[in-house]
Amino acid sequence: MKKKVIIIGGGASGLTAAIWAARSGSSVTVIEHTSRVGKKLLSTGNGRCNLTNSRMDSDCFFCSEPDFPMEVIRQFGWKDTLRWFSSMGILCRSRMETYYYPMSDQASSVLEVLCLECERLGVEIRTNCTTEKIHREGKKGQPLFTLATDQGKLSGEALILACGSKAAPNTGSDGSGYDLARAMGHGIIKPLPALVQLRCQGSHYKSLGGIRTEARLSLYINGELVRQEAGELQLTDYGISGIPVFQLSRFAARALDERKRVQVQIDFLPFMDREESRVFLKKRTEEFSSRNMGDLLLGVLHKKLALVLLKAGGISPELPAGQLTQGQRERLLRLLKEYEALVSSANPFANAQVASGGVDVSQVNPQTMESRLVPGLYFAGEILDVDGICGGYNLQWAWATGRIAGTQAAQRGKKH
Repeated sequence: MKKKVIIIGGGASGLTAAIWAARSGSSVTVIEHTSRVGKKLLSTGNGRCNLTNSRMDSDCFFCSEPDFPMEVIRQFGWKDTLRWFSSMGILCRSRMETYYYPMSDQASSVLEVLCLECERLGVEIRTNCTTEKIHREGKKGQPLFTLATDQGKLSGEALILACGSKAAPNTGSDGSGYDLARAMGHGIIKPLPALVQLRCQGSHYKSLGGIRTEARLSLYINGELVRQEAGELQLTDYGISGIPVFQLSRFAARALDERKRVQVQIDFLPFMDREESRVFLKKRTEEFSSRNMGDLLLGVLHKKLALVLLKAGGISPELPAGQLTQGQRERLLRLLKEYEALVSSANPFANAQVASGGVDVSQVNPQTMESRLVPGLYFAGEILDVDGICGGYNLQWAWATGRIAGTQAAQRGKKH
């Protein structure tokens, strides 16, 4: 008789766990509380699904236990991911050297092959099914989990929580998995939005919405430099966005939650150092001395952005460039290289791609994804206190944890 594995959550990690548990010989049931599985997966990579990344280092993941993520990833890395998807018919190609996407450029194709594989393996998927309570009992050393759901009771020898986080609640990630984990004795590191936009103080952002520009960003928390990122900055009517902002946001959100002062220093001329920028600005004012200051940086910065910087420096846009004083030029230089955006808040979970925080991983075995507190209970995906940077890392986390949890849950059942 096959051992029964129950998985709560039909996202990337839950479907992965289901496939590997079924391949290992178990009878598998996936419980999903929304109307369909994989909703969040469909939106990844702007609908193209950045499956993984060949640069898989420890600095790509964040966790209260710094060594935990890579202990997991080393068991199922990016090459394993590509081989696995290839075996199911998904061929991948790289973009920007290290980023891997399906050749179809469709996240929907990834979800479809996962569902097809589940169907082939006989995985039962119950949608619109909410878990109300979990009861665990032991019989001759064998754990048995009984789940009370709004579709009746289910029982199994192993249980995998792959319920996701609180990020992107419109896809079904409502944080309910945290309550289930907490009810079974697990600690939860406070979940906060990550890979999200930052809101900044100042009414001038309303005139900057929609502007994109290359920039280097430096995050300061209580005056101390914490992290730097570079790339395309997107200015919004309330603050800042774009990949470099997303990479900084998990640190900003946690610092703000601790009531610390958060600033992002923006370098709008990242391709020059400070002295090169000083020489450039002096030469520019000499070469175009007859132009008004409002037109001096045409072709260098978006004009609306240039006007905001001039206003911040107390420089009239009508002033002829040739009349710019050395003091004014230094003020403009500082604004170009060290513009200070005072962060008031991170956008909410509704705008976040992932969450930082989650189930305390010190209570989880990284080799098996099994709870150290509750034998037979496993975790996979975003429910855990691990979040990755942009670039396929959070999906790689889903594939790796799902594979380990699914395989181990099935194998553990066989021992009894």
